[in-house]
Order: sequence, then structure tokens, then C-alpha cells
Amino acid sequence: MARNADGDVSSARDLGARIDSLRTALRIPGLAVVVLRDTTVVLARGFGVADVERKAPVTPETPFNVASVAKPISAVVALRLVESGLLDLDRPMRRYQGFAEFCDATRGEGGVFFRDFACKDDRLTLRHVVSMTANGEQPGTRFWYNPPSFSWASRPMAEVAGRTFSELVDSLVFKPADMRNAARTNRRLPIPPRIADVMATPYHIDSVGGVMKSDPPPPQGDGAAGGVIASVMDLARFDIALTSDRLLTPTSRAALWSPTQAPSGQVLPYGLGWFLGTHAGRRVVWHTGLWEGRYSALYLKVLGDTPAERLTLILLANSDALQWPTRFDEAAIERSSFATAFFDAFLRPKTNGQ
Repeated sequence: MARNADGDVSSARDLGARIDSLRTALRIPGLAVVVLRDTTVVLARGFGVADVERKAPVTPETPFNVASVAKPISAVVALRLVESGLLDLDRPMRRYQGFAEFCDATRGEGGVFFRDFACKDDRLTLRHVVSMTANGEQPGTRFWYNPPSFSWASRPMAEVAGRTFSELVDSLVFKPADMRNAARTNRRLPIPPRIADVMATPYHIDSVGGVMKSDPPPPQGDGAAGGVIASVMDLARFDIALTSDRLLTPTSRAALWSPTQAPSGQVLPYGLGWFLGTHAGRRVVWHTGLWEGRYSALYLKVLGDTPAERLTLILLANSDALQWPTRFDEAAIERSSFATAFFDAFLRPKTNGQ
């Protein structure tokens, strides 16, 4: 059942208080939150400080490193290239420049992400990489969260478009969505000074329980798995543009949130750049972000048939405390205290007749 405007005001007030209580308990120096009902912002607040020494307050426009919340943005880039006819998600990865060498190197290293990386022949496609089904005896049979593999997805996009991946993100997402405080960053692309100067400083809890300033995240390549600096309002603008069909057609948007089905019939809990699940009879999709000891993020959507049923929560923090324990083969939004607070404040279970 949709709530009226007065109900949203009350829910936003209650959620804000609960989020700040969780922030204090988890010793997060600074946190920003946005809640939307469809394309209307019903809560936009900052709690705590972006920088402890300067006592700079967090606002909804404070930029953070969003870590893996970049993946939904990268998936939109991929589908925009598909819509333009440049990219084929079902083309074998080994036909892209450098992938065969990447496959050989990573399989040789093994480890948690690549010991069963299914990249030895033409069966592995970009769709498998972006849907996190690139591991297992054959692609498309198993969900395994693999950020390094997803990161490599930037290269086919750059190859077919003839532009760097960061240029594609800027032109295909940031500009049309009016993400005015957002930027890409990698080892060849520093954060613009106007954003770096006001960006939230990262912190961690040391061995004796003190809140300590962290080093910035180490430089990375121009990959699809991360590399985005943005505020919660930038991500809200992205969400509004996505909902309003300014970034993708409705068919492409639905593809983001459509699960992979394994040959066994098992429905896997990841779409194209999004985790998938249900809560209280509602479809929910989300992505987390984590730079261990530095930043964390949560981007959570409740899908619905009508605008009044659609809800979005976006959280950015300058510590890693938004994250919760999750295995690489599962999607478990119910373990998030922040998601639970959001559900409690804004959702009512569906019943017959609603």
C-alpha cells in the first residue's frame, strides 16, 4: 500500500533517526542518505563529518568513493552500447583484444576468483561476466561474485566504442543524468580538484578501537567494477534518469533486473550489475560498495507496478561499516541493518486486496 505525503514525512523522520543511531553505534564518522519514492526525493540528509580534523559536515552533495556501486552504472553503459548497435553481450570474450592473455594469467594465479574461471573457450561471453556467472564448469551455470572479472568488462566497451571507458561513463551516464558532482578516477585520471577538495575523507577503526584516517584507495585501472566518485544526490539523479527512461529504454532497464536462469532451472540472484531478491512480497534489487577500511555504500531499490510502490535507498559512508558478512555465492540484503531500517520505515507487506 502506498503511503501519502504525510506518511512519507513521518517515515523519513523515523528512518533518519534510526540511520544516525546506527551510524553512531558503528562509529561511522560521516554518512549521507537519500530516499526516493519513484522520482521524488523524500529524504536527503547528511550525518556526521566528511573530515574529522576539519569538522566538515556531510551533506547530500558530499562526494564519496562509491566502490562497487559503480557496477550498476557500468551496466547502463553496456546496455546503451547494445542499444546503439555497437556491443553484443553474447559475443565470446576471447574475441576481444587481450582477453585470452588475461584468462591464461588469472587461471594460472587461481585464488578465490579465478581457480574455476570459465574462460578457456568461446562459451564465455560478456553477458556472463556482467551477470557474475563466469565461474564454474561452464559459464552461466553458477553465480559467483567476481569483481576482478567484472572490471575487465570495461575493455570490450572501450574497444567497440573507440573511447576510454571513463569517457563513455561521462558521456553516456554522468552528463545525461546531470550527475554534477560525479567523476571517474583511475591511475591515469586523477579526481578533479573541485571534487577532491570536498570529498569525504576515509576512516577505519584501529586495533585499539580508535577512529583513524585511512590512506586513499590505491590507484586502479580504468575498470568497470569501481572508479566512481559521487554524492548520494548524484546517485539519486542517476536513479531518476534511469526510472524516467532518459538512460535506457524500458526493455533494457528491465534486463538489468532480470535474473539469469541456469540450465538446471535454478534462478540466480544477480542480473546485469545488480543483486536480485525479494522482501515482504516485493521485488528488491541492490548493490553494495566496499573499499575495506575506507568507504562503503548501499544502493537499494524496491520495484513496483506503480510509481507509488517504487522506493529507493542510497547510503554512502566514509568507513567500511555499511557492509555485512556475505559469501561470494549468495545475495543477502536481509542481513543489512540499514536495509532493515529502510524496510521497517517505508514498506508494508503486501496482502490480498492491496
